[in-house]
Amino acid sequence: GGPAAGPGPALGRGGLEALQHTVGSVLSSYGWYILLAAVAVYVLVQKVSRSLAARPSGRPGAAEAAEEPDVVVRRQEALAAARLRMQEELNAQAERYKEKQRQLEEEKRRQKIAMWESMQEGKSYKGNLKLNQQEVESGASASTVPKSKPNKKPLRGGGYNPLSGEGGGTCSWRPGRRGPSAGG
Repeated sequence: GGPAAGPGPALGRGGLEALQHTVGSVLSSYGWYILLAAVAVYVLVQKVSRSLAARPSGRPGAAEAAEEPDVVVRRQEALAAARLRMQEELNAQAERYKEKQRQLEEEKRRQKIAMWESMQEGKSYKGNLKLNQQEVESGASASTVPKSKPNKKPLRGGGYNPLSGEGGGTCSWRPGRRGPSAGG
Protein backbone atom coordinates (compact mmCIF):
# COMPACT_ATOMS: atom_id res chain seq x y z
CA GLY A 1 0.00 0.00 0.00
CA GLY A 2 3.02 2.29 0.41
CA PRO A 3 3.87 2.81 -3.21
CA ALA A 4 0.23 3.55 -4.07
CA ALA A 5 -0.08 6.01 -1.20
CA GLY A 6 3.02 7.95 -2.27
CA PRO A 7 1.88 8.93 -5.75
CA GLY A 8 -1.65 9.82 -4.52
CA PRO A 9 -0.63 12.80 -2.35
CA ALA A 10 1.90 13.86 -4.96
CA LEU A 11 -0.80 13.85 -7.62
CA GLY A 12 -3.05 15.78 -5.19
CA ARG A 13 -0.35 18.39 -4.71
CA GLY A 14 0.29 18.61 -8.43
CA GLY A 15 -3.40 18.89 -9.11
CA LEU A 16 -3.73 21.49 -6.37
CA GLU A 17 -0.86 23.48 -7.81
CA ALA A 18 -2.40 23.29 -11.29
CA LEU A 19 -5.75 24.37 -9.85
CA GLN A 20 -4.10 27.29 -8.04
CA HIS A 21 -2.29 28.27 -11.21
CA THR A 22 -5.54 28.12 -13.27
CA VAL A 23 -7.56 30.06 -10.67
CA GLY A 24 -4.78 32.63 -10.35
CA SER A 25 -4.62 33.20 -14.10
CA VAL A 26 -8.43 33.48 -14.34
CA LEU A 27 -8.53 35.97 -11.44
CA SER A 28 -5.69 38.00 -12.90
CA SER A 29 -7.45 38.15 -16.28
CA TYR A 30 -11.10 38.53 -15.20
CA GLY A 31 -10.91 39.60 -11.56
CA TRP A 32 -12.57 42.98 -11.94
CA TYR A 33 -15.40 41.51 -13.99
CA ILE A 34 -16.00 38.82 -11.39
CA LEU A 35 -16.00 41.43 -8.62
CA LEU A 36 -18.54 43.64 -10.47
CA ALA A 37 -20.76 40.63 -11.19
CA ALA A 38 -20.69 39.65 -7.51
CA VAL A 39 -21.70 43.21 -6.47
CA ALA A 40 -24.54 43.22 -9.02
CA VAL A 41 -25.83 39.87 -7.76
CA TYR A 42 -25.70 41.16 -4.16
CA VAL A 43 -27.69 44.31 -5.05
CA LEU A 44 -30.23 42.23 -6.98
CA VAL A 45 -30.70 39.87 -4.04
CA GLN A 46 -31.24 42.85 -1.70
CA LYS A 47 -33.92 44.36 -3.95
CA VAL A 48 -35.74 41.05 -4.32
CA SER A 49 -35.71 40.50 -0.56
CA ARG A 50 -37.12 44.02 0.04
CA SER A 51 -39.92 43.51 -2.47
CA LEU A 52 -40.79 40.16 -0.88
CA ALA A 53 -40.80 41.76 2.57
CA ALA A 54 -43.11 44.56 1.37
CA ARG A 55 -45.59 42.20 -0.30
CA PRO A 56 -47.00 40.41 2.73
CA SER A 57 -47.76 43.74 4.43
CA GLY A 58 -49.88 44.71 1.38
CA ARG A 59 -51.78 41.42 1.34
CA PRO A 60 -53.65 41.87 4.65
CA GLY A 61 -55.16 45.10 3.26
CA ALA A 62 -56.37 43.18 0.25
CA ALA A 63 -57.62 40.41 2.52
CA GLU A 64 -59.47 42.96 4.68
CA ALA A 65 -61.11 44.46 1.58
CA ALA A 66 -62.13 40.99 0.49
CA GLU A 67 -63.49 40.29 3.97
CA GLU A 68 -65.56 43.50 3.98
CA PRO A 69 -67.64 43.54 0.81
CA ASP A 70 -69.64 46.49 2.14
CA VAL A 71 -66.59 48.73 1.78
CA VAL A 72 -66.05 47.57 -1.78
CA VAL A 73 -69.70 48.07 -2.67
CA ARG A 74 -69.68 51.59 -1.18
CA ARG A 75 -66.55 52.51 -3.15
CA GLN A 76 -68.07 51.23 -6.37
CA GLU A 77 -71.31 53.12 -5.73
CA ALA A 78 -69.36 56.31 -5.00
CA LEU A 79 -67.40 55.88 -8.23
CA ALA A 80 -70.59 55.29 -10.19
CA ALA A 81 -72.22 58.38 -8.64
CA ALA A 82 -69.17 60.52 -9.42
CA ARG A 83 -69.14 59.30 -13.02
CA LEU A 84 -72.85 60.03 -13.34
CA ARG A 85 -72.37 63.59 -12.01
CA MET A 86 -69.49 64.19 -14.40
CA GLN A 87 -71.56 62.88 -17.32
CA GLU A 88 -74.48 65.15 -16.38
CA GLU A 89 -72.14 68.17 -16.23
CA LEU A 90 -70.72 67.26 -19.62
CA ASN A 91 -74.22 66.94 -21.08
CA ALA A 92 -75.20 70.33 -19.63
CA GLN A 93 -72.11 71.94 -21.15
CA ALA A 94 -72.92 70.37 -24.51
CA GLU A 95 -76.47 71.74 -24.35
CA ARG A 96 -75.20 75.25 -23.53
CA TYR A 97 -72.75 75.05 -26.42
CA LYS A 98 -75.49 73.93 -28.82
CA GLU A 99 -77.73 76.77 -27.67
CA LYS A 100 -74.95 79.32 -28.26
CA GLN A 101 -74.36 77.88 -31.73
CA ARG A 102 -78.08 78.14 -32.51
CA GLN A 103 -78.11 81.78 -31.38
CA LEU A 104 -75.07 82.58 -33.50
CA GLU A 105 -76.63 80.91 -36.54
CA GLU A 106 -79.88 82.83 -35.97
CA GLU A 107 -77.95 86.11 -35.74
CA LYS A 108 -76.05 85.32 -38.96
CA ARG A 109 -79.33 84.45 -40.67
CA ARG A 110 -80.85 87.77 -39.57
CA GLN A 111 -77.82 89.66 -40.86
CA LYS A 112 -78.05 87.89 -44.21
CA ILE A 113 -81.75 88.74 -44.46
CA ALA A 114 -81.04 92.38 -43.64
CA MET A 115 -78.21 92.42 -46.17
CA TRP A 116 -80.45 90.92 -48.86
CA GLU A 117 -83.23 93.44 -48.15
CA SER A 118 -80.83 96.37 -48.30
CA MET A 119 -79.40 95.09 -51.58
CA GLN A 120 -82.94 94.79 -53.00
CA GLU A 121 -83.52 98.44 -52.07
CA GLY A 122 -80.27 99.43 -53.78
CA LYS A 123 -78.47 100.50 -50.64
CA SER A 124 -75.06 99.51 -49.38
CA TYR A 125 -75.65 96.62 -47.04
CA LYS A 126 -72.62 97.36 -44.86
CA GLY A 127 -73.59 100.97 -44.37
CA ASN A 128 -77.14 99.89 -43.64
CA LEU A 129 -75.99 97.44 -41.00
CA LYS A 130 -73.83 100.11 -39.38
CA LEU A 131 -76.74 102.52 -39.39
CA ASN A 132 -78.99 99.89 -37.83
CA GLN A 133 -76.46 99.27 -35.10
CA GLN A 134 -76.08 102.99 -34.45
CA GLU A 135 -79.85 103.41 -34.28
CA VAL A 136 -80.02 100.63 -31.70
CA GLU A 137 -77.28 102.30 -29.66
CA SER A 138 -78.83 105.77 -29.97
CA GLY A 139 -82.20 104.32 -28.95
CA ALA A 140 -80.56 102.96 -25.81
CA SER A 141 -78.98 106.30 -24.89
CA ALA A 142 -81.41 109.16 -25.52
CA SER A 143 -78.91 112.02 -25.25
CA THR A 144 -75.96 111.48 -27.54
CA VAL A 145 -73.75 114.41 -28.40
CA PRO A 146 -71.70 114.00 -31.57
CA LYS A 147 -68.05 114.24 -30.70
CA SER A 148 -65.94 116.53 -32.84
CA LYS A 149 -62.48 115.40 -33.78
CA PRO A 150 -59.69 117.50 -32.30
CA ASN A 151 -57.86 119.73 -34.76
CA LYS A 152 -54.82 117.88 -35.94
CA LYS A 153 -51.77 119.53 -37.50
CA PRO A 154 -50.73 118.11 -40.85
CA LEU A 155 -47.53 116.14 -40.78
CA ARG A 156 -45.89 118.34 -43.42
CA GLY A 157 -46.37 121.91 -44.44
CA GLY A 158 -48.99 122.82 -47.03
CA GLY A 159 -46.35 123.67 -49.64
CA TYR A 160 -44.66 120.28 -49.60
CA ASN A 161 -44.54 118.51 -52.93
CA PRO A 162 -42.45 115.36 -53.15
CA LEU A 163 -42.07 115.69 -56.91
CA SER A 164 -40.57 119.16 -56.84
CA GLY A 165 -37.53 118.18 -54.81
CA GLU A 166 -37.89 121.20 -52.57
CA GLY A 167 -38.41 121.14 -48.86
CA GLY A 168 -37.56 117.50 -48.60
CA GLY A 169 -34.60 117.88 -46.29
CA THR A 170 -31.16 116.52 -47.03
CA CYS A 171 -32.18 113.63 -49.27
CA SER A 172 -32.55 114.25 -52.97
CA TRP A 173 -32.56 111.99 -55.98
CA ARG A 174 -31.34 112.91 -59.40
CA PRO A 175 -31.70 110.78 -62.47
CA GLY A 176 -28.54 109.53 -64.10
CA ARG A 177 -27.10 110.80 -67.41
CA ARG A 178 -28.70 109.56 -70.53
CA GLY A 179 -26.59 108.12 -73.27
CA PRO A 180 -24.46 105.16 -74.01
CA SER A 181 -23.34 103.17 -71.01
CA ALA A 182 -19.74 103.60 -70.00
CA GLY A 183 -19.36 99.99 -68.90
CA GLY A 184 -17.31 97.63 -70.66
